Order: sequence, then structure tokens, then C-alpha cells
Amino acid sequence: MPSPGAGRDPILSARGLGKSYPTATGALEVLADLDADIYPGELVAIVGESGTGKSTLLHLLGALDRPTAGGVTFRGEDVFAKGDEALAAFRNRAIGFVFQFHHLLPEFSALENVAMPALIAGGTFATATPRATELLQMLGLGARLDHRPSQLSGGEQQRVAVARALMNEPGLVLMDEPSGNLDTKTAETLHDELLRLSRDADQAFVVVTHNPALAALADRVLRLDGGRLVDDRQPADAHPA
Repeated sequence: MPSPGAGRDPILSARGLGKSYPTATGALEVLADLDADIYPGELVAIVGESGTGKSTLLHLLGALDRPTAGGVTFRGEDVFAKGDEALAAFRNRAIGFVFQFHHLLPEFSALENVAMPALIAGGTFATATPRATELLQMLGLGARLDHRPSQLSGGEQQRVAVARALMNEPGLVLMDEPSGNLDTKTAETLHDELLRLSRDADQAFVVVTHNPALAALADRVLRLDGGRLVDDRQPADAHPA
């Protein structure tokens, strides 16, 4: 089955993307000459051994870090032509992030955590509450609105993080090992929810994962090796019987 993005313009494109860091012995190259397109409505998995540059790639695609070579466009706009302040506003408006360890604010409730991106964008809690409530209910947390992170299970905290990432209706959601600390059943539930969300909201999801079950659900799998993209194909082709 073709990817849901087939025949459409990419929401994000990377061209010649590279990242290196200075060291005492010279530049350490983490990513080199990478091209990739991400399309609306698709779930893309990034896989590879540890140290191959997966998280670095995610940070560059999400404008959390600037590349040392190449560039990224989002809906045709040059992302890294922006100054730091404009780049921060772009990230808050256009991109959602979910990390392995949730990064929820412990002193706030689930509802307040989910509403936070809207508040950062200049909204009020009163105007953000309906959507934050709707997202939590959609993810099965309608009875947990007033619970703080310490009162939630690991799976519930991760779903709060997913809801927070969706708060500002971003076109692209980036996830770094979102099910890495979840038990098998909870991870499967989260994977199914991600696939459903990508279809229902026509959002692009890019997920760094070591989990073969999540990679198998993806529309496409990008495989990195030594900081280079060595494979870009559908899961059925990437894992032949």
C-alpha cells in the first residue's frame, strides 16, 4: 500500500543535511549529506543502531538545533533563515515534540501541561482549556484532567505528552523513543493511537524508535548508518519475509 503522502507536496524537506561538532582532534561528523521528504498524514519511523545520528536528525528536523551543512524547508519556507526568536515561535506553532522521558511539568496538572504550548503562544488558560480537555479525552484521559504527573502511570504520562504535542495543531509531530519506557501492552496502545492520529488529523509523525513493532506500523522506514541515510522504504520491503 502506498504511503498516505503519495502524490502530495512534502510538508518538510531536508537537503544535504549535515551536522558536526568540534573536538580536540578535529570535527566529529554525526550526519552527512542527508536528503529526506516528509508528507502530511504519514507515520515515518527512523531506525538504526545507537550512535548513528537518529536523535540528531530529529533535532535538526524540528529546528531544535541548527545544521552545519544543508537546510530544511517547512511548507516551502526556509526554516534556518529565521533568527533564534522567530525560530522558537515557529517550533511552538508548527511542530510538536514528544520525548522518551515525557518532560511534563511536575507542579501542574495534566490539563495545565497540555495547555502550556497555547499559553506560550500568547493564549489564555480559559481559551486553551476546551481543546486541551478534548485531546486528553481523545487519548483516554478524561478522568485524569486534574492529576499531576506523579499521580499518573508511565503510559498515562506519555499520552499527556502526546496531547501536549498536538495542542497547537502542528503539521509535524516528532517523537524520540516514545514507547521506550512503556510495557508491551501500553506501547502497542500508543502505537495504534499514533497511527490513528496521523490519519484523522492529516498530520505527519516522525518517530525515532528501536521498537520493531512500531517500525512495522509505519508507512515508511528511514534507516541511518554512520550518519547517512542508507534506506528509505515501506516496512514490508524493509523487512522481507
